[in-house]
Amino acid sequence: MTSVITNIDPNNRPAMTVYDFPVGPYPTRVRIAIAEKQLQQRVRFEMVDLYKGEHKKPEFIEQKNYSGTLPVLELADGTLIAECTAITQYLDTLDGAPSLTGTTPLEQGIIHMMSKRAEIELLDAISVYFHHGTPGLGPLVELYQNQEWGLRQRDKALRGMHYFDKVLQQQPYIAGEQFSMVDITVIGGLVFAAIVKLEIPPECGALLSWYERMKMRDSVASQPAFSG
Repeated sequence: MTSVITNIDPNNRPAMTVYDFPVGPYPTRVRIAIAEKQLQQRVRFEMVDLYKGEHKKPEFIEQKNYSGTLPVLELADGTLIAECTAITQYLDTLDGAPSLTGTTPLEQGIIHMMSKRAEIELLDAISVYFHHGTPGLGPLVELYQNQEWGLRQRDKALRGMHYFDKVLQQQPYIAGEQFSMVDITVIGGLVFAAIVKLEIPPECGALLSWYERMKMRDSVASQPAFSG
């Protein structure tokens, strides 16, 4: 198969930069996608320290990502792509053989639908809990906190875990029969759950079993978030 990968340096040097916090749940999503697509040699990672609030500094917001979030992908020509789903979509289709985001309209629709659910019902809910219901990133970053809202989102995340457990009782992966971007999104959610010490309920046996399988996958096991 002829490769259609673009933005590759002719001298085989990294042609893409990921602005990254290695153990962060959202950066971990993109790191897994990079490993799944075997693009590690094409990517340079640049650390942005969340606990120092570097992602909220004016120069980062003005030059890299208006939203002030990580990760951000920068191409060789200076193009910037933020948001994990968008970055994963780009990386997955570079070689003309998508494996994470679907190959048919139906697959793509289901994967994007379920990935959005995974964000809203699990990952983003835990993020709100982290920023509002715990000390979060500390006083340099957490300028406003609403503990009640944070606790509500914690409970929402637990409901989300039960939802994905029911899904996994019916099929091996969250979007069906194959590993996809959705599984990566839920992995990110459970990475965040571990950070805030929000355990998967013991009755969610299918989710627990699936997560143990996912942690054995090479693209997942190799990530800094799982090195400890």
